[in-house]
Amino acid sequence: MITLMGFMFLLVSALIGYIYSPHLDSAPPRWVHFAHGLLLFLYQTFDAVDGKQARRTNSSSPLGELFDHGCDALACTFESLAFGSTAMCGRGTFWWWLISAITFYGATWEHYFTNTLILPVINGPTEGLMIIYICHFFTGIVGAEWWAQPFGKSLPFLSWLPYLEGIPTFKAVLCLMIAFGVTPTVTCNVTNVYKVVKARNGSMPLALAMLYPFVVLVGGVLMWDYLSPSDIMGRYPHLVVIGTGLTFGYLVDSSVSMNTVALYLHFATSVIHEITNALGIYCFSLQVKPNSGQALVSTNFALFDKFELTWSL
Repeated sequence: MITLMGFMFLLVSALIGYIYSPHLDSAPPRWVHFAHGLLLFLYQTFDAVDGKQARRTNSSSPLGELFDHGCDALACTFESLAFGSTAMCGRGTFWWWLISAITFYGATWEHYFTNTLILPVINGPTEGLMIIYICHFFTGIVGAEWWAQPFGKSLPFLSWLPYLEGIPTFKAVLCLMIAFGVTPTVTCNVTNVYKVVKARNGSMPLALAMLYPFVVLVGGVLMWDYLSPSDIMGRYPHLVVIGTGLTFGYLVDSSVSMNTVALYLHFATSVIHEITNALGIYCFSLQVKPNSGQALVSTNFALFDKFELTWSL
C-alpha cells in the first residue's frame, strides 16, 4: 500500500503537468512547479520507507519486491513528464525519460548478475531525486522560461562553454547529465557485470545481449519519430513517453508489475464490497444502507446457528 501510494503521487504530478502544459512546451502556473517538487519528495519518502515497513511487519515477499521495482520503472516515465512540463522540454522530454531509463535498466541488469543493488555515493534514488525536486522548487521561483533561454544567459558563469552557450538551458543540462551522470553510472554497471561474468567463466557478449530488448525499443521509437510525417513526438509527447514507458515497465518486470496492480485493485475492491455488504453500510461512510437491517439480522442469525452447531459437535 505504501508503494502504491507513493506511485500515485507521481501519477498525480504527471496529470497536473498534462492539464497545464498539454504539449510540454508552455509555461504552467508557478504553483504547479511547487506541486511537482512536493509530490516527488513524497514519492521519494514513501519509496524509501516501504521496504523497511515490510521488513518491520514481516510482510516482505518477492512479489512485493517485484511490485516495488515495477512502480519504480514506471516512475521514470511519469516524473519525466512532470519535469518536461517544468522545463518546457516539449519533444525533448523523451530524452529526459531515456537517461533515467538507461540508468534504471543498467542497475536492473547489474543486479541480475551480482544479486546486489550497488549504488555509488551520489546516486539517482537519493541525490538524483533531490536535485530534481530542488529544480522544481527553483523553477517555481524563477519561472519555467528560465529553462528555455540560452544556457549562457541562464548561467553566465558558464557562458565560456563553446557548444552549450547558445542552446536552451534544458538541453545543456541534459548534455551535462549525460556526460557526468549517465556515462559514469553505465560504466560502473558494465564493469561490475564484467567482474562477475569473468569470475564465473561466463560470456560477456551473452551478458550484453540481455540489453538487446531495450536497445530495440529505443531504436524503434526513434525510428518511428524520424519517419513520422506528423511529428508524433512533438504533437503528442505524453502518448509517446507513456507508451514507451509502459513497454519499458514490461521489459523490466515482464509485465508482472501491471498485472499486480490490476490484481491488487480487484482484491481490494472485492474485500471492501464483501465487508460493506455484511455490515450494511457504504464505503467511507457509516450510513446504513436502505433495507440492510433485515440482511444484517439474517447474517447474525446465520453466524449464531453456525456457532451453536459447532459447539454441539
